[in-house]
Amino acid sequence: MDRSRHGWIVVARQIRNRPATATAAGTRKTRLRARTPEASAADSPEAFLPTKEQIVGFIAESPGKVGKREIARAFGIGGGQRIWLKRILRELEDEGEIDRRQKTLHRAGTLPPVVLADITARDSDGELIARPAEWDDAGGTVRAPRILVHLPRRPKPGQPVPGVGDRALLRIEPVHDRDSEKSEAGSIAYIGRIIKVLARVRAQVLGIFHASPDGAGGRLEPVDKKLLGRDLPIRPGDAGDAQDGDLVSVTVARTGRFGSSHARVAERLGSLRLERAVSLIAIHAHDIPHVFPPAALREAEEARPVRLDAQGSAREDWRALPLVTIDPADARDHDDAVHAAPDPDPANAGGFILTVAIADVAAYVRPGTALDKAALERGNSVYFPDRVVPMLPERISNDLGSLRPHEDRPALAARIVIDIQGRKRRHSFHRIMMRSAAKLAYGQAQAAIDGTPDDTTAPLLDTVLRPLWNAYAALTDARDERDPLALDLPERKLVLKPDGTLDRVIMPERLDAHRLIEECMILANVCAAETLEQAGLPLIYRAHDEPSAEKLRALAEVLASIGIKSPKTGALTPTMFNRILALVENSPNRDFVNEVVLRTQAQAEYSADNYGHFGLHLRRYAHFTSPIRRYADLVVHRGLIRALKLGPDGLPDGTTREELAEIAAQISAAERRAMAAERETVDRLVAHFMADRIGAEFSGRIAGVTGAGLFVKLDDTGADGFIPASTLGQDYFRYDETLHALVGSRSRKSFRLGDRLEVRLVEAVPVAGALRFELLSGSGGERRGVRAQRSGRPKATGARRRYG
Repeated sequence: MDRSRHGWIVVARQIRNRPATATAAGTRKTRLRARTPEASAADSPEAFLPTKEQIVGFIAESPGKVGKREIARAFGIGGGQRIWLKRILRELEDEGEIDRRQKTLHRAGTLPPVVLADITARDSDGELIARPAEWDDAGGTVRAPRILVHLPRRPKPGQPVPGVGDRALLRIEPVHDRDSEKSEAGSIAYIGRIIKVLARVRAQVLGIFHASPDGAGGRLEPVDKKLLGRDLPIRPGDAGDAQDGDLVSVTVARTGRFGSSHARVAERLGSLRLERAVSLIAIHAHDIPHVFPPAALREAEEARPVRLDAQGSAREDWRALPLVTIDPADARDHDDAVHAAPDPDPANAGGFILTVAIADVAAYVRPGTALDKAALERGNSVYFPDRVVPMLPERISNDLGSLRPHEDRPALAARIVIDIQGRKRRHSFHRIMMRSAAKLAYGQAQAAIDGTPDDTTAPLLDTVLRPLWNAYAALTDARDERDPLALDLPERKLVLKPDGTLDRVIMPERLDAHRLIEECMILANVCAAETLEQAGLPLIYRAHDEPSAEKLRALAEVLASIGIKSPKTGALTPTMFNRILALVENSPNRDFVNEVVLRTQAQAEYSADNYGHFGLHLRRYAHFTSPIRRYADLVVHRGLIRALKLGPDGLPDGTTREELAEIAAQISAAERRAMAAERETVDRLVAHFMADRIGAEFSGRIAGVTGAGLFVKLDDTGADGFIPASTLGQDYFRYDETLHALVGSRSRKSFRLGDRLEVRLVEAVPVAGALRFELLSGSGGERRGVRAQRSGRPKATGARRRYG
């Protein structure tokens, strides 16, 4: 039988139409429904309800979206039985059998139809085996599923033949043991068909080459934290053209069957004596594309400014509107400008007309061109403290596409009417030519509002800035009513010296100017998603799932350990978390609870399916406001151009949801790659800065707990370091996952996430970005009477995740 949704519906109908007089033996053999008291009470005596196994099977085998409505329709569940179905689905969620994305259900631990995967091996028959590039392993307890890569007999012309070490975009479907001999008793979970072969995953080791004093060979110092202390010898003649201090890629070989490993330089990647060397490590470690293809550079250089009077143009002339850009002081590209004015409509007294204008990158980057392909491969710009790896060449990102002051620039603008409470009444999109009235920094705009305008902001204060701040006050009311997740997580900014080394670390103040721009951009993003949905066009959403039932249970246990009861009933919304955060606002547990609530959240991603944005508490959301640095925004721009008939350079006709799902998977992976590279570069810069402070003492707090020890974040620099559990004292410390703590078996002392500590720096490894601390005597661990878990394997603490 075909185990598709159609197949399940047929089965359900057959069961529903069976007579209720089957024999007991026949019932045991063939009946697929279990009689329940709820069925008897809610429906006719002939009514039978599906078992949990049948519901999970239907969800797992359905190729499209599945919600309560689809399940009820398939199994003929109606009337009072729907209450029973709701309870069963909640139980399946609590048991971890299914996950929910808003109203869409899927089986827990399953993969989406399109996945980015690394081809890691060949099986005994020589066929390729892949694993998903991104997988939440629940602290090491859930292994990533294996995917059998199906290769066509006749590859498409120009399609590269994949091999071990390649990264590919796959369209997958689950494997059933009875359907495939290759299931190997369940070890193969999916069959994947190649959509596109991407860059080869680096199979070599990166490190710093240190030449021997006699110039013959040397050694490799790996840059990976996991390989700390495992320097590899490089024999004479194997160093190639590498010089002392160079970043190199090596292959690792072994002398004899049981001999020691040694390395051979495969590629010299650059000298670490040069400026911007630290980010060079991250770029190569994560295979971030940083050199544009010649064809893309040529297209960028040949691009010419957009003209307002171009033939067939639907562009409107808005150059008289005094839009302004407000960005960080060191920003080089400016892709958004804003303006606000009181609404003259008497029916909207106290309301505003808000304009958000975004650089029209689609006018220069056409679908299918070399520029477009290069932008998709990069997915987004990557921002390091010492450089930027842009998504688009500077000719576009810093020149033609940037909304420079007093220069004509093409833009896509949202005109949004809001009422006095900040609620949107209506909106419209326009393709325009604009001329920015000023380029302002956040601090500069804030100073003007606070009473100290300068020569640039003084002429704009009454006509531009004050109306913007008044509109922001209304938007703030709407935001408070919406009540998005309100985590207080200050970010650090690294200030570098001219030579690229770290000068100091600062925590920039959060100004109303920052929040004003954020609220304007969020509102414009909502408008973009609504417009494309109304037009019936597929789009890429910025989606953020609600926390899983497992994580909510873990949060409840953590809160109970500090005397806080988590809500047991009601809809899951950010408000629930905000109430928890408010309870600890002025308590010693504030940092700890903020950290735990953050780790409870899912990770935001790009998706062709809309399951809402939990963190922002929005039903639909799509990135629209940064097409210079995010490919998702460029796709949304093209969709709006096509939907509103604003030009020939919109989303190509025939673009399907499946194609956008492939793009969403690719750019979500690129975003995670950029986040990891940015984080590692910061760690290396800070480790360089700390290397000459061995023995110094610092204050900090516990930012992570594992069975191996404690991760500590310092107060002054935000530097992250590690304290091995073996150095905490004479006691044996056991990891308690529920409490996010290490608990002494004899003393009952505990070290918990968020606790304050005094530490001493004992080691710094700059190339790996690693710091090791020791606990100062009498610091931390003073909590007594903490009950440690006695059963179950502990899970490692989850990594920090963005939700915006």
